[in-house]
Amino acid sequence: MGRIFNFSAGPSMLPEKVLKKAAEEMMDYMGTGMSVMEMSHRSKAYESIIQNAETSLRKAMGIPDDYKVLFLQGGASQQFAMVPMNLLLPDETADYLNTGSFAKNAIKEAAIIRKINVAASSEADGYTYIPKNFDISKDSKYLHITTNNTIEGTKFEKIPDKGIPVVADMSSNILSEKTDVTNFGLIYAGAQKNLGPAGVTVVIIKNNLVRDDLNDLPKIFRYKTHVDGDSMFNTPPAYSIYILGMVLDWLLDNGGVEAMEKQNKTKAAMLYDFLDESQMFINKVNKEDRSIMNVVFKTNSEELDSKFVKAAEAIGMTALKGHRSVGGMRASIYNAMPQEGVEKLLAFMKEFEKNN
Repeated sequence: MGRIFNFSAGPSMLPEKVLKKAAEEMMDYMGTGMSVMEMSHRSKAYESIIQNAETSLRKAMGIPDDYKVLFLQGGASQQFAMVPMNLLLPDETADYLNTGSFAKNAIKEAAIIRKINVAASSEADGYTYIPKNFDISKDSKYLHITTNNTIEGTKFEKIPDKGIPVVADMSSNILSEKTDVTNFGLIYAGAQKNLGPAGVTVVIIKNNLVRDDLNDLPKIFRYKTHVDGDSMFNTPPAYSIYILGMVLDWLLDNGGVEAMEKQNKTKAAMLYDFLDESQMFINKVNKEDRSIMNVVFKTNSEELDSKFVKAAEAIGMTALKGHRSVGGMRASIYNAMPQEGVEKLLAFMKEFEKNN
């Protein structure tokens, strides 16, 4: 079988151009006679790779000079803990919005470390919408949000402004549409959606949030440690950063975030327009809160859902099964998913509905 259309929520599709270049350079990167996998992270060749990745990310997102860019490990799940560890002292509190499964996980982890407040939640309604009107607690140090809810298929159309730093888990929609970085105090994102392969986590943090008074915190869990070490306090996920840099260069060569946003909105609209007219498939997400990265849908029958997923896989469309916690189907249509893949899925959905 040749290349398939991978609708996985992550790890997701990567641009073919990037994969081909990585294959070409696997045995010999730029005349070094070795693979990036084998290369010392202290070598001049690797220093160039990681510096290029940061430069490209800053260019793609318009990251101001008063923000640091870090390439870390541990995924967004580690950031659930590192954020409160670094931004809250023992007597301080922060507010969180519970808008989906990963937001809830972030809340659970933060609550182990510090006293936090859930300012609003859409859990009672199955996370089908993003709360708009809510108050935050007195003396709150930051507001944590999950900008795109991968499992439930919702996203923030507007970033809340409560006069305190916004901390955002942007794992599943970073680089999918234009983002004003200055609306945030800290952004973190696992790479395995739009940025690159699993293994590296990007953190973008405003300088004034990098504390130097956390001597009781293990060094590896301090943002300042990684700022001072230029993301190389310990051996970084070197190969993942190398691929990430190439994905960013591919994005910039193809019109940047503006072009990605236009394509992503077109792809999502194709699916939502059909779902709104369908007599078989259902999407329960509040229309104004629909994700353009993760389109969730189901039928009224688990048996039919299973039949759909198996039939799609048989013709080269994989990972359409919804998350185990919600069932149904999910089409993750990240930047590297071409419109051709969405067109094929749409044609299959129409045929499936007609025949079932």
